[in-house]
Amino acid sequence: MAAAAGVLLTLCTAAPAVAAGGSATGPEGQKLTVSQASGLAPDGETVTVTGSGYNTEKGIYVAFCVNNGAGRTPTPCVGGVDMSGESGASAWISSNPPSYGEGLAKPYEGSGHKGSFSVRLKVRAKDANTDCAKSGVKCAVITRNDHTRGGDQSQTVRVPVTFGGSGSGAGDGASAAPTAAAGASTTGGGTGGSAGGGEKASDGPLASTGSVALTAGATAAGLVAAGTGVWFWARRRRASNAG
Repeated sequence: MAAAAGVLLTLCTAAPAVAAGGSATGPEGQKLTVSQASGLAPDGETVTVTGSGYNTEKGIYVAFCVNNGAGRTPTPCVGGVDMSGESGASAWISSNPPSYGEGLAKPYEGSGHKGSFSVRLKVRAKDANTDCAKSGVKCAVITRNDHTRGGDQSQTVRVPVTFGGSGSGAGDGASAAPTAAAGASTTGGGTGGSAGGGEKASDGPLASTGSVALTAGATAAGLVAAGTGVWFWARRRRASNAG
């Protein structure tokens, strides 16, 4: 019996640790969960991102971005906008997208303020312009309202992420065990923001890393609408040709 117990103990201690997921609560009670939020492979790993309690009248982006802290929009995003639909770097969730987004944006499940979604997201530590494994750089899997409601931060939610072997960069280096708090709490006590009046408005789509953010105003709004329309038109055409 003693020998059997020793073998069992050895097997248990030798078993690999189960990767810890993470979750965060948004300003209106939204729940954002990431299947793995710590120890990710720096060169890229696919995680499952799920959300619930979202307002289905407002489309959102799901992406992996620099966490600039409370009062600031999480940007830029590693991988930028997924223009080809092949990189998996971001996802667009919307039940009522503009005409150019029909068939491209994934609709919510549910209705009202009980919208939910589940997407697969490719998370990697860096691209040509941003390194989330670098000391002092904090990154998170995020949701935020899409470009049609760029100044509305009511659905900005963050789940800090860390990469294996670094222990720094994404998130705040704290444990990935979920913590509950009022407002927009984040896993591990990160600096994910409350929304409401604190967040810095951003009227454009997800910024590619290293790009210059569009300024507010009619000119910027027109550029955003035109650029986004061309992007989605190109994706639709590509999908049609592939079919």
